Order: sequence, then structure tokens, then C-alpha cells
Amino acid sequence: MKTSLRIAVTGLAVTYPFGGVFWDYLQYLLGFHRLGHDVLYIEDTGKWCYDPIAGTFIEDGSRNAAYLAREIKVLHADLADCWFYRDASGKTYGRPWNRVASFCRSADLFIHLSASCWMRQEYYSARRVAFIDTDPMYTQASGSDYLTQTAPNKARSRVNMQETHDIFFTFGENIGAPDCKVPTGLLRWLPTRQPIVLECFDQATVPVSVRRRVMTTVASWEPTEQGPTVNGTAYGGKNIEFERFVDLPSRAVLPLEIAVSGRAPALRLQRHGWILRDGLEVSYNPWVYRDYLAHSAGEWSVAKNAYVASRSGWFSCRTACYLSLGVPAVVQNTGFGATIPTGEGLFAFSSLEEAAEAIAQIAANPDKHAAKARDIALEYFDSRVVLSDLLRVAFSQE
Repeated sequence: MKTSLRIAVTGLAVTYPFGGVFWDYLQYLLGFHRLGHDVLYIEDTGKWCYDPIAGTFIEDGSRNAAYLAREIKVLHADLADCWFYRDASGKTYGRPWNRVASFCRSADLFIHLSASCWMRQEYYSARRVAFIDTDPMYTQASGSDYLTQTAPNKARSRVNMQETHDIFFTFGENIGAPDCKVPTGLLRWLPTRQPIVLECFDQATVPVSVRRRVMTTVASWEPTEQGPTVNGTAYGGKNIEFERFVDLPSRAVLPLEIAVSGRAPALRLQRHGWILRDGLEVSYNPWVYRDYLAHSAGEWSVAKNAYVASRSGWFSCRTACYLSLGVPAVVQNTGFGATIPTGEGLFAFSSLEEAAEAIAQIAANPDKHAAKARDIALEYFDSRVVLSDLLRVAFSQE
């Protein structure tokens, strides 16, 4: 493998202009850049983008593109020209399309993250085209029906698109294990995880003594989300799992706060003791989002029902950011404990009692759990390790 590669990475940071989404995708770009590679971020979804002020999707992407242009320069000055966005009307922003097409024709690797890209022929011209699944069970749900030729047309098209790639990675690190229900019959899924550029979070880490004595998380509430049905079992979203833990504030020794977007049942949640914050208020740019996480005593969060019930091994990009700031996390068990250690700094819960006990442990010894959280981030999420491993695997199977 060459020392310096040309790598294109797709994402959704313009489509959803929030701090958390920015970190999800732009850390790939910055991480590869810091490894010495020539990089380009491409967002070409064919879809309308979300306007957080209006609370709806719009066709004109100019304001969202300006957001990315501004924030990517703050992330790293070298990346100011390393992005391209095409909105739903066909208008393009950032690097001119002819230079983007030329980059892709000479690229060593095109990384299609989260099924986010309208895959044009130019993108397939890269030497290797990799698919990274960040939404396990949703991504693989159509596989069984596809093999039996019973999948509806939309699902069949989705699978056909996946098959056009050369190699397949997933955040579902438990896929293939005996207790995992994610279908495996169609494609070979290889484990990977969110890369964290730790230097970005070193800048924002605050002493435990000045953090708020509050457990926080940032979430969207989607009660109408239609989850996949696999082998006769219907799976759902995060709101399904949250209902199982709605009484947690009465049992937890620390207050519980959710920065939430979407149509959450605010009055009912507040009656159960939850503190609610506006999601946009804490995530309107990457730096505000990062500071909100950094000033927390810890994170508490559930996961999507599809991740939990399938034992996928999925782990949240947001939680990886908390850990990188030395903020411990108490998150719902999806099976990730098979690959990432739990019990200090990071806790996996399946019941109210386990969640309350983990919060109590963090409250009793915050310094110990903060240090352990950072250790976990360093060992398991460091972008230098995660992305180097991804490249090694991607090119070992040519």
C-alpha cells in the first residue's frame, strides 16, 4: 500500500447541520489528513437538506453549505478547499465538480459512509469503493428477503446499490456472533468503529471539579420512526427503548438532562423528572456541541431498539466523543461489551437498576471514571489506529 493515498469520504454534515453530525463525518476527513493522505469530503445525497431554524427540509442548500464552509476551516485550515456539496436543485458548492470528478478518477479509496451518497459513475472510478454501515440491522434488513426474491422493489434497489461496492464495514461489531440477529447471508460485514481525532477533544476537556453535576445526552425523538422487520420480528427506534427507562430520574443520584430535537412528549417527561434542553441550542455548531458534552458529569443514553434487540454491538459516535473528553458514559447494552471494556468509565445497562447503579458509581468517584473514560477513548477510538486498520483491511482484500 502506498504511503500517501487519495481518499474521498461521503457524509451528511450539510444535510443535517448539527455539531454531532459534523463530528460523525468530518473526523474521517481530518483523521486521514493527519495520517498524511490527500482527502476530499463529498456530500451528494440527491435529497433536500434540513433547516433547523424552520424545522423542515428545504431544497436550497446555500445556507447549509455556508455552515460547512465556515466550520471546516475552523476544524483545520488545510481542509478549507477539501469539500464538495450538491444540493437537491443540482447547484454545487465548494470544490468545482470537474476537480471533484478528477479527484475520484485518481482516488485510491472512495468511502461511502451511512449510505449517504447518490453513487455516480465518477465515484465508482476509484481504485477501491468501501461501504461503511453506521446503522446496523436497518442496513442489513432486506438481505434475507433479497435472497429469497421476496424483497419489494425499493428494498431490492437498496441491496443492489450496496452490492456495487468492493468491501463492507459496519459499526455493528457483534455481527456474526451467535447471539446477534442481524442477517449475514448476503454480504460479508467487517467490524470498524467511529474514529476520534483526540487532539480536537483535548482542546475542550475541562477539570472534573468544574463540570456540571448532571448526566446529559443529545438525542432526536422520532416516535413515528418505522424500523425494519426481519424474519417476522419488527424492530423500532430509540423512543421505544426510552419508555422502558422513563422512571430513571426518581432512582438516579444525579439529575438527568436530555438536549432533544423532534416532537418529544415534553410535559410527560418533565413530570417524570427529566430536564429538557433544546437540541439546537447545544448543537448549532461543532464547538458548542463539544463544550456541552465536556461540561457533563457523564452521559446517559438509550440506543435504538433495532440495535439493542438484535445484539448488534453498535456503539454511538456521540458516546465516543464523550469518552474522548474524559466524560464517563452509561449507555444501553447492544452487545458492544464483547469488544469494548465496561465497568469503569463506560457502563452498559439493560435494566433500570443497572443504569441507576452505574450513575451512582460515577457520582461516588468521578475522577476515577473520568480518567478511565479517556483511557478507553485512547485505546479503542483513536483515529490513527481506527483508520490505519480500516485502510489495511480495505486494501488487503484487493
